[in-house]
Amino acid sequence: MTHRPVGAGSSFAFSAGTATTSSAFTVQSDTLRVVATGAAFISVGATPFATSADYYVIANTPATIALTKASNRVVGVTTGTTTIVTVPEGTQVPFGVGDYVTLTASGQSYYNFTHQRVISVDTTSNVGGYYQTRMTVDYNSSGIVTAFSSSDATVTASNKVSAYGVGAGALYYQQVQISGQA
Repeated sequence: MTHRPVGAGSSFAFSAGTATTSSAFTVQSDTLRVVATGAAFISVGATPFATSADYYVIANTPATIALTKASNRVVGVTTGTTTIVTVPEGTQVPFGVGDYVTLTASGQSYYNFTHQRVISVDTTSNVGGYYQTRMTVDYNSSGIVTAFSSSDATVTASNKVSAYGVGAGALYYQQVQISGQA
């Protein structure tokens, strides 16, 4: 089996009997490869909190965990105490309520946000001329006064990984593409 690294890998230390959670990362692949230097239970998701009921990873043994990849281009942002993100007509918002997303807007980085919760998705047709193309995110962007005009903006699913240590150790994780299944 061949792994192609996607993005940058990261790591964090964990302790026995305690759940430790990583920083958020944007989901760029459908596979997360993890290696723990001590045995641990692993949970991956928007707001994971690993317990002894989660996926068990044997010490120093790599494991691969499936991720759900989702993203779309952004064509508009409405600022306020919550933020409305608009994707192109003819596409749908690929996220649901409770998912967490990261927005990057090339040339307008003040619109960028990381790991914010989706609080609603417009699933109605022709409300204000929109057709399932908008979502509201729990992000206060009311301080932005410049009109959104980025021609290269993307909203992407984001996750965290949590480890509950059987003993002390470190968890190393990296998104990968897998080919050549054995």
